[in-house]
Amino acid sequence: MTRLLFFGRLRDVAGYAEREFVLPSEIETIADLRVYLAAYDPHLGEAVAARGVRIAVDQAFCASEGAPARDAREIAFMSPLSGG
Repeated sequence: MTRLLFFGRLRDVAGYAEREFVLPSEIETIADLRVYLAAYDPHLGEAVAARGVRIAVDQAFCASEGAPARDAREIAFMSPLSGG
């Protein structure tokens, strides 16, 4: 099981702050996970694909879409912060 966490606006779009998922075997990378989320919930998929969304795998920020997701215990999606 992988715990997916959603922060800020992404939590609002998802309708929950966290959820446990059994990720399908074909999900190897963060890019694969984004495709999976878009199929699972198109609105959430669009939101996590938005510019500025940061992703952390097991509490370490990902540098690329190719970052591994397969054996992650926790994957967090954080919406960009705005302010001034």
